Amino acid sequence: MRLSFLEPLYAEPGPYVSVYLDTSRDVDQPERAIDLRWRRLRASLSRQGAGRTLLNALEEVVGSDAAVPGMHGQAVFAAHDTLVLDGELPHPPERDSARYGTLPDAMPLVSQHVPEIPYLAVVVHYGGLPTAETHGWVTLEAETGAWPASTVTPGERLRRRVAVATWHRAAVRIGHRLDERARHVHADAVVGGDEWACNVLVRRLPRGLRDSVVRVGGPTPTETGRALLEPQLDGVFRGRMAVHDRELVDLFVGRRAVRGPVAEGLAASVAALQRGQVAALLLNHPPDASRRLWVGERPTQLALTEAELVSFGVRAPREEPADEALVRALVGTGAELVVVPERELRLPERVGALLRYADAGTPS
Repeated sequence: MRLSFLEPLYAEPGPYVSVYLDTSRDVDQPERAIDLRWRRLRASLSRQGAGRTLLNALEEVVGSDAAVPGMHGQAVFAAHDTLVLDGELPHPPERDSARYGTLPDAMPLVSQHVPEIPYLAVVVHYGGLPTAETHGWVTLEAETGAWPASTVTPGERLRRRVAVATWHRAAVRIGHRLDERARHVHADAVVGGDEWACNVLVRRLPRGLRDSVVRVGGPTPTETGRALLEPQLDGVFRGRMAVHDRELVDLFVGRRAVRGPVAEGLAASVAALQRGQVAALLLNHPPDASRRLWVGERPTQLALTEAELVSFGVRAPREEPADEALVRALVGTGAELVVVPERELRLPERVGALLRYADAGTPS
């Protein structure tokens, strides 16, 4: 996945406040529950050294996702008394957390965006007889998104209401509109709703989109405030890799087989990040919380040891969580991140890198 959505986060120098909070609305008195959680986090941040002005800026946005129903969470980042990034999380964080440090704690946010599969969800409703020779209306709603993050941040919705007598003809025109939307984001289509009306639509879709359609059953409410077909999307996409990520993994495997430009293991991957060589970093899962790296002021200034950074001329290197250092390096060098299940590809030390180039100085 591409990490360009994090660029505003690194546009400002640290220190940063990183807050992850359960803001679910499926409990009694949700506002009170959120306020109590935030009070605990605010007290923790104050003890860590965050100032009152910065904490007040955070307080203005904590819980501001009240329009999102059901279970979810919120991630908020601030620096120098200014909010720099906030967004909804498809799932509540495993635990509420607040960190005040020199690097933002961005990996939990990134992890909730993985695998970022683009899709087009379509719901077709019709309650009459399965024939066009009757009165009534067919209603269609469609939206594009990137699963799973879009379950709580759904995209712009297309709505159409068509007389059933003209549904066969209208489905051709609507199908071309849907095809344009799908091609724009390179999405497959997930279609649910009335069987007869869906059949008419699917048969009239342009061939490329028709061949990618996944038909789903079950309830298809459209006024939930969350993504269209949210439960069905989870069933379709859980455990699947995005097509783009799969292509990168296949490229890594192919290059490795011929000793091409790849890095394996943490040391080689970090060395490649230092040189701006990494096109995509592959992880079996994010580094353990206890894993640390040494960093300097610039994204490419990271190393396994303090001595290595000092040898590069970095003054006052500091030790930081490895996941925070890696995300900053990826964003700063325009590299992608691919989380690949171990059953698909087991990586040495659970990390590898697909390189932009290799030369005599590239570590093997």
